Amino acid sequence: MEKAAITTSTHFTPRATLAAIGLKLRAIDLFGPISQGVAINQKTVKYSPADKLYDAFITILAGAHGISEINTRLRTDKALQRSFGREACAEQSVVQETLNHCTSTNVAQLMQAVDHLFRQHSLAYHHDYRASLQLLDIDITGLPCGVKAEFATKGYFIKQDHSRRGRQMGRILATHYEEVVADRLYPGNCQLPKTLRYLVETAEATLELAEEKRRRTILRVDAGGGSFDDINWMLERGYQVHCKDYSSQRAKALATTVQEWVHDPRIKGRQLGWVHCDTLDYLRPVVRVAARWHKKQGRIGYGVVVSTLTPEQIIHLLGWPVDRAKDPNAVLRAYAYFYDLRGGGVEEEIKEDKHGLGITRRSKKRFEAQQMVMFLGTLAHNVVVWARRWLSPDVSRLARYGVLRLVRDVFQLTGFVQFNAAGGVIRVVLNQASPLAKGLKLALARLLAREMIVIQLGET
Repeated sequence: MEKAAITTSTHFTPRATLAAIGLKLRAIDLFGPISQGVAINQKTVKYSPADKLYDAFITILAGAHGISEINTRLRTDKALQRSFGREACAEQSVVQETLNHCTSTNVAQLMQAVDHLFRQHSLAYHHDYRASLQLLDIDITGLPCGVKAEFATKGYFIKQDHSRRGRQMGRILATHYEEVVADRLYPGNCQLPKTLRYLVETAEATLELAEEKRRRTILRVDAGGGSFDDINWMLERGYQVHCKDYSSQRAKALATTVQEWVHDPRIKGRQLGWVHCDTLDYLRPVVRVAARWHKKQGRIGYGVVVSTLTPEQIIHLLGWPVDRAKDPNAVLRAYAYFYDLRGGGVEEEIKEDKHGLGITRRSKKRFEAQQMVMFLGTLAHNVVVWARRWLSPDVSRLARYGVLRLVRDVFQLTGFVQFNAAGGVIRVVLNQASPLAKGLKLALARLLAREMIVIQLGET
């Protein structure tokens, strides 16, 4: 008697949750605009250039901190490959060659494709400006690299010596949604004063910010974007501005106009006060709040926050009771605290991407190759944020997870993926030992209901 033909196959994967997310990304054709829009002039032997970009993108989502990890994170994981629609995976050196073959035209094509995907899937692009203000945080961070890399120059790189070389990455974050509007790459000696206006114009293009929307958009930047010229440029374009004054000497001089200093109960040793001085240098009325504190060396440090926001707006943005807008001391603290929240906004998201997606570790010698890798990382960040949005209604704790914990703890849940004879996924089995498995079973079942894929718990 002949044995029955095997109609299904099952493969183990250390990233069962990510495999299920891959099925969702295929359903919405996430990578389609990139495959169709990025035309790399390279001969196809076994895999097309678009396939190799896709392999790099999947590997970044899998938590790789280097393109070389394709061989260990993706090429050995048949279940993950097939869940993302790949029958096989290119070897890492072949992917590296494709990245190095990219031109400035390819960079522009990928940038346009990533922008298109952002407009299609992000909450920030569909923000209701009539109902609330949009908040954009802008910052720049160092990406150290080898001395032979293009545009690698000496500059400021945190916790690095003065001889360190690298590049800088400018970022615009839609803070309320934790979505990256855009990333841009610069030589290592560029800082925010040189890049601010271009970054703002980039955000305008991606979000399609007409004048009416700009009036309902807050630009929050650190002192690098706080010069008179830059603030007036932002004011002239109609934005709401909340930033720190560029000049420490001017801040010290303005602090002398404070009539009463108020102790900050949140930060020991910091005092706040209203600046009493005409603001004739600015194109629109602004509020200025001075801060002073003792430095480690015993000297006193000064800073001034410049804002166009009204007391009612600043209180609302912090989620405080509306009656606090009538308390001058509460409003004073609110202006300072709203600036302090940059630390939990763009600065925190950059830190999460450094640890969770390894944005400082994938260093390419060619500038265009580095830009391609950067844009794939930008898309990966947003996909992680969108995945959290898809899953958190059923697993409430995920709403508090950053990129690092999502990539490390959620995407790396072990399990099995079962395929039918045609290679289509019919079942995903999650490791029931994981404390997240029960909730993820419900979330993924709901997410993949239209694809008719069974989500189960089991032992792995």
